[in-house]
Amino acid sequence: MDKRDFYEVLGLAKNATEAEIKKAYRKMALKYHPDKNPGDKEAEDKFKEAAEAYEVLSDANKKARYDQYGHAGLGGNGGFSGGGMNMDDIFSQFGDIFGGAFGGGGSFGGARGGGQRVVRGTNLRVKMKLTLEEIAEGVNKKIKVNKLVNADGVTYKTCSTCNGSGRITRVAQTFLGAMQTQSTCNACHGAGKMIDTKPADADAQGLKRQEEVIEIDIPAGVEEGMQLSVTGKGNAGPFNGIPGDLIVVIEEQEHEDLRRENEHLHYEAFVNFVDAVLGESIEIPTINGKAKIKVEPGTQSGKVLRLKGKGLPILQGYGSGDLFVHINVWTPKKVSKEERELLEKLKASENFTPNPSRSERGFFQRMKDMFH
Repeated sequence: MDKRDFYEVLGLAKNATEAEIKKAYRKMALKYHPDKNPGDKEAEDKFKEAAEAYEVLSDANKKARYDQYGHAGLGGNGGFSGGGMNMDDIFSQFGDIFGGAFGGGGSFGGARGGGQRVVRGTNLRVKMKLTLEEIAEGVNKKIKVNKLVNADGVTYKTCSTCNGSGRITRVAQTFLGAMQTQSTCNACHGAGKMIDTKPADADAQGLKRQEEVIEIDIPAGVEEGMQLSVTGKGNAGPFNGIPGDLIVVIEEQEHEDLRRENEHLHYEAFVNFVDAVLGESIEIPTINGKAKIKVEPGTQSGKVLRLKGKGLPILQGYGSGDLFVHINVWTPKKVSKEERELLEKLKASENFTPNPSRSERGFFQRMKDMFH
């Protein structure tokens, strides 16, 4: 089933402010929170849907891509961000937004460990260079990343600072009486546990660096600078927490012959003077091979021929862009004596005197005609 529009999920207009997005998400999440709807699968799905929408719309970069490309801009194919959110992801990333609405000041009730939270690992960012051919077809890539993983042999013990609750409770006397506040334990970062023993190659959080080969499906039609997020393939979360994401930044390699403009391609074709006068078939490169086009007799330099559907796939939507062939009539820089004599004879012919029609006139002449 197709994903619903994220603005529709949260009941927002597309020009909603950051505060409005946060407010709308909190309202939806509180309504469908598992603690209020125990055993209700539909409510849980709506809770996850709202969290997914908030994950994108609360992030300026993700929101900009979504506004321009929709779900496809987030890498909707191949397990990219948006499809892999689970309850631990949501509680870990967005817990603070609920405040104390559910027992334990954001702990999501006693069922989640009396305030313990799952610590999320950091994201990894890599650049991936793609050719136009790879962009046109979509491609599966395998890349090596050096990432943090949970080391084998790590054991844990209850955090002595918070006694395993993950939170610190403080009571302060005010003129209104005793006020109780809670905050995340700064010793265990809310995990409720600390490392007891670890191998020599692990750091203070029980993590070590390890190379991993990750397979990534790149959808057809991506663009330079676009970021795709592979859920759960970033650095591991400390204390066996949630791993971060792998952010793949697209870099587009320049093509030898073709120039890209969004989903359209452009090619500069040079023809000699005789072929422009008499007409000729010429071969041009396309994104997936070659094509022959007809240069009609009398073709002027600057004429643009359009090959429909020979561009790149449209990332959001159906079909492909076009290939525009720009005709340039080649003027020799040097001529022989015999060639000069022939050209002098042609020059004298009335047929070689420029006499452009209105449609063939240059830009400035067309602008002049508009105001007269």
